[in-house]
Amino acid sequence: MDYALTKEPFNLKQCPGCSLVVTSPRPEDLNLARYYQFPSYVSHTGKTESGLTSRLYKVARYAALRWKRKLIEHHRPVGNILDVGCGTGEFLNTMKHSGWNITGVEPSAGARTKAIHLVNQEIFSSIDQVPANTFDVITLWHVLEHLTDLNTAMHALRHLLKPGGMLFIAVPNHASYDAQKYGAHWAGYDVPRHLWHFTPASMTRLFTNNNLTLVQTIPMKLDAYYVSLLSENYINKEQPVRNLLRGFFTGLLSNLKARKQVNYSSLIFIATATQK
Repeated sequence: MDYALTKEPFNLKQCPGCSLVVTSPRPEDLNLARYYQFPSYVSHTGKTESGLTSRLYKVARYAALRWKRKLIEHHRPVGNILDVGCGTGEFLNTMKHSGWNITGVEPSAGARTKAIHLVNQEIFSSIDQVPANTFDVITLWHVLEHLTDLNTAMHALRHLLKPGGMLFIAVPNHASYDAQKYGAHWAGYDVPRHLWHFTPASMTRLFTNNNLTLVQTIPMKLDAYYVSLLSENYINKEQPVRNLLRGFFTGLLSNLKARKQVNYSSLIFIATATQK
């Protein structure tokens, strides 16, 4: 169910061959935009509501920006970076101030306008518009699950990478403890905005099918707390203090249980182009 906006029912169907889970029924491409049109969808608005969940998101977002920059610069100190689904441009702005040559893609007109104003340069509306130069790093921070044509997008990303370039993809992991606990109420599903739902196994297969090699998997530990809090709010939003406590302990337990198999609520997959 779309708990965040319309309350419309949706199902999750798993491909028996590749284990990828898909949202069904899938909205028509022309109708998808309406599912993003609500004030609390922070990645498109660039601002937060006054509620507790949104305030926590804002604090976590700014901490995450610094962490993401350090993660990338651990692998590549500087260079050309493409951020697909850049939202209102905060990550690109962080990288620009660290000396990177930035390029952004954002399909939402409102978010794209804010990003252009923030970074003071052009932002493209689709991957197809990106010039044919290549990139040292391409990032998709919780974006892959939104893309309508998964294989076409992966093919385009593969060919925009420089030899030895790196692809950083963050997605929710529906094999995590918090996903199993909350079931249909798990905020990481976020249907129908999330069209695809991944696990480490399905991501590995996706990379292999697109001539990419997985080199590292990194946990996003803060996501377990935020997603658990949202999930508690989906169940009963009338008890914010209770939800905060339950969400915190579920997030903590999820992170503890994930340590052995790196099976966290959200994961960053780092891949490179397979050498021919």
